[in-house]
Amino acid sequence: MSDQITITLPDESQRSYKKGSKALDIAKSISEALARNVLAAKVNGEIRDAFRPIEEDATLQLLTWNDEEGKSTMWHSSAHLMAEALEALYPGVKFGIGPPVKNGFYYDVDFGDREFDSENLKMIEDKMLELARRKSDYVRKDIPKADAVAYFEEKGDEYKLELLEGLEDGQITFYTQGNFTDLCKGPHIPNTGFIKAAKILNVAGAYWKGDENRKQLTRLYGITFPKQKELTAHLDLLEKAKQRDHRKIGKELELFTFSEKVGKGLPLWLPKGAILRERLENFLKRAQLKAGYDQVVSPHIGGKELYVTSGHYAKYGEDSFQPINTPAEDEEFLLKPMNCPHHCEIFKSKPRSYRELPIRYAEFGTVYRYEQSGELHGLTRVRGFTQDDAHIFCTDEQVRSEFAKVIDLVLYVFKSLGFEHFTAQISLHDPKNSEKYIGDDQSWEKAERGIREIVKEKELTTVIKLGEAAFYGPKLDFMVRDALGREWQLGTIQVDYTLPERFELEYIGSDNRKHRPVMIHRAPFGSMERFIAILIENSAGNFPLWLAPEQIAILPISEKYHDYAKDVFLEMQESDIRGFVDERDEKIGKKIRDTEVKKIPFMLIVGKKEQEGGEVSVRQHGSGDIGKMTSTEFIGFFKDKTAELID
Repeated sequence: MSDQITITLPDESQRSYKKGSKALDIAKSISEALARNVLAAKVNGEIRDAFRPIEEDATLQLLTWNDEEGKSTMWHSSAHLMAEALEALYPGVKFGIGPPVKNGFYYDVDFGDREFDSENLKMIEDKMLELARRKSDYVRKDIPKADAVAYFEEKGDEYKLELLEGLEDGQITFYTQGNFTDLCKGPHIPNTGFIKAAKILNVAGAYWKGDENRKQLTRLYGITFPKQKELTAHLDLLEKAKQRDHRKIGKELELFTFSEKVGKGLPLWLPKGAILRERLENFLKRAQLKAGYDQVVSPHIGGKELYVTSGHYAKYGEDSFQPINTPAEDEEFLLKPMNCPHHCEIFKSKPRSYRELPIRYAEFGTVYRYEQSGELHGLTRVRGFTQDDAHIFCTDEQVRSEFAKVIDLVLYVFKSLGFEHFTAQISLHDPKNSEKYIGDDQSWEKAERGIREIVKEKELTTVIKLGEAAFYGPKLDFMVRDALGREWQLGTIQVDYTLPERFELEYIGSDNRKHRPVMIHRAPFGSMERFIAILIENSAGNFPLWLAPEQIAILPISEKYHDYAKDVFLEMQESDIRGFVDERDEKIGKKIRDTEVKKIPFMLIVGKKEQEGGEVSVRQHGSGDIGKMTSTEFIGFFKDKTAELID
């Protein structure tokens, strides 16, 4: 038997190495500089320690800080480093779980009888860096369950003992760095020396395993970097993000609010916010009308059996609100978690012919999901949200053209709302986790191949993500980069051969036989709530002129010019320009400053000269004076500006 293995690198070149070689050894054979930057390795698609032996032929990708998986591995290792620092500073402390997250990591900690003081965060950071400078190796070791239990019993850590309950011999590994040992699957970076900058970002409460009936632990969020300047830049970005936080701006602009009595995660839209939503809805409805969509409306609840048929109950039942029972025996309803089952029933309401297809149903439908209270966050994570949902029922031959038309619609939405930088993410199913999905392999292969081909024709910048598909079909997700460089998922298109099968949808083809339609799910906004939150943060509340809830403020210099201001306002209203007259008894300087804070696009200032000349003095938000105009001239100027933004 040969003691050599073949390693295939990302450029498809192949090299031979001795069996048992480590990814770090392979990196060194390529370049010493590369080896110094390797954090982890992807071996046959699995993220692993770069110091683990490779025993068979494999594909290999060496992961550095420039790779998302590399960052995630370093942040996972940083959680262990923080735990080591905490154990040194707070002897007897106990630990729950400590995973990496999108930007950093956290660890849930039980400080026992101690009152944790957030004033000590700097002390923890300093201790982390002190330990990091020791360049302690992360050492992986397989542990028999009996030994693992004995270790944590001696340590008195009931949380790790509970995590061990579902594991068996052969499934348990410990990782040790320095003086800290943890139950962990890995992977980890080679040693702590890669960590050069650390910051504890936030401290919060978190119930053990998310159960409100269990003990509340202290969750410490942190982030680390290989260079101090990268941490400094990240903290600067966080400060800018704080100023753009949609919750802060939403309150300042009086767009939405929340009420404990109404319920957590259920936003209340104030008048200005309602105008914003209505403008967005009308904008998309006009575009959909041109594209051949029919508007439908479905109820906020549906019979439980509807969602059992669709598969949503099996997949999302635990995340739904509890069934609603009626006086009738065994009759159960659910708050609607998705709109698509309702649209399937609308399609099924009468016999269909191929001549009718494609049929495009659109609805701004509000759906409900029971998110854990700790996961709720402003408008981005709520329990009731409105989707700009549409479902296209078409023939196999029509899928490509319909999918392409939806891409065009999404791009139009992005352009009109100032989202210029985006990537199209092709989200595919993971064949290794087939239990996550419904439908047969042939349908999945057909749908995924079709999406790849259409995206290539459209020449979109793409990435492929395995395992990110919806449970009923692959999808194209649009990942938008905002003004601060953050990435958000906005807009989705999904091809579905499964729901038409489950609902037994049919149409009569040109051969006079029954056929199943294909279903395309699409939502350019996604959720109205989340879209508006991201729009607020991307624009810092400076909405496009056509969308702004209040487009003008008319500022009379004194009470003597209130009547003239009202006359001007009436002219604006007749031209569908939204705004108000500021009749407060304040100096004009304060009125201007207050209007700037409200981010109102235009101020029309009126006084003696303006009244005598039948004019207004125009100021633009962020730009200052742009001159005097008659009301008619301003209306023409305003309409031209609006047309530029939505053409």
